[in-house]
Amino acid sequence: MSAIHTLSISGFRSIRKMDNLRLGNLNVLIGANGSGKSNFVAYFRMLSELVEGRLQVWVAKQGGADRVLSYGVKETFALTTSVRFGANGYDLELEPTVDDGLTFTSEMLYFKGPYYGITRPNLGAGHTESNLKKEAERGFSKKVASYCYSAISNWKVYHFHDTSDTAGVKRQCAVHDNAFLRMDASNLAAFLLRLQSEAPTVYNQIRKTIRLAIPFFDDFALKPTTLASEEQLVRLLWKQEGSDYALWPSQLSDGSLRFICLVTALMQPNPPTTIIIDEPELGLHPYAITLLGALIRSAATRTQVIVSTQSVALLNEFEVDDLIVVDRENGGSVFKRLDETEFASWLEDYTIGELWQKNILGGRPTR
Repeated sequence: MSAIHTLSISGFRSIRKMDNLRLGNLNVLIGANGSGKSNFVAYFRMLSELVEGRLQVWVAKQGGADRVLSYGVKETFALTTSVRFGANGYDLELEPTVDDGLTFTSEMLYFKGPYYGITRPNLGAGHTESNLKKEAERGFSKKVASYCYSAISNWKVYHFHDTSDTAGVKRQCAVHDNAFLRMDASNLAAFLLRLQSEAPTVYNQIRKTIRLAIPFFDDFALKPTTLASEEQLVRLLWKQEGSDYALWPSQLSDGSLRFICLVTALMQPNPPTTIIIDEPELGLHPYAITLLGALIRSAATRTQVIVSTQSVALLNEFEVDDLIVVDRENGGSVFKRLDETEFASWLEDYTIGELWQKNILGGRPTR
C-alpha cells in the first residue's frame, strides 16, 4: 500500500509551516471552524491536479496564486511540500508569477535505500506544470517517479455534500464511466452496475450495509438505456422493500443519498491509495454515524483514510492515537498528532468525544 508516511507543507493557505506530520492508516482531523482542516483537504486536491499537469487551471479556479499562498504573495514567497512514502518521496517548491500563476523553482524525487544511500533526482526548474508524469513514463528515475506518481494520482478526495436537484449523482451517467468512483459520485450508478456483475459479493455487502441505516431500502434498479448513438446511460434508480416500482434518487433524503455514496466509497473492492473525506457526517442520523465509524475503521485496514469531522458521535468511534488536532496559532494552522498514553487517566471516566467537548484534547475555538 502506497500510504503517506510523513507530510510537510509550508506556504499553502493557512498552513504556514507544517513539518513531518506523521500519517497512519487512519487519520481523523478535529478542530474548530476555520482552524485549517478544509485547507488540509484542499492540499490533496491541489497535488492530485498538479501531477496530472493541471496546476495552472486549478490555481486559476482558486482565484490565482494570491489566494493559494499563505496570506498572499506579499507575505509568502513560495509554497513547498515534501511527501514521503516510506523510502520514496516527492518534493517541490512553487513561486508566484507576474500573471498570478505558479511556477516550479524545484521539483525533486527522493529515494533512501539500505544499499543505495540517498538520491535526489532533479526534475528541473522553471516549468509551469509538473514533470513527474513524464519522468514516470520514460525518465532516468522512472521507478521512483512511477511509485510517487501512482500513489498521488490515485488519491481520491470524496465530497458528497451536493445533493441538490442538479447534482451529478441524481443524473444519468455513461455506463462505460465505471473504472473508479468519481469524487462527487456522479458516476455512482455506473460504478454500482459494474460491481453488480464483476463483484457481486461486494455489491451485496454494500446493499446490506445501506439497509442497516435505511431499513425501507431494498435494492438498486440499474437498467441502462441505449441512445441513438448507441451510448448507454444509467440512472441511480432504487426499489423500496416490498415493491418492484423503481424510485428516483430524488426520492431519497439528502442524508440517505450521502450515506449510500459513503458506503460505496468505503467498501469498494479496489480502493484508492488514500481516501480523503471532509466532514462525512453531514446530514446523517446518529445511528448512521456509528455505522460510518465502523466503515471508516474497516476501510483503514485496506487503504489509508483521512477524514475531518466535527461530530462527537463519530469521534467516539476512534482511538486517541487516530486523532490529529488542528488549532490556530499566530494566524496559522498547527497540526498535532495525539498520543493515547497522555490521556489514559482521562479515558477511564470519559469518552473521546467528551474529552473534546471539555477541551482536554484541544481543537476547540479560542481567542
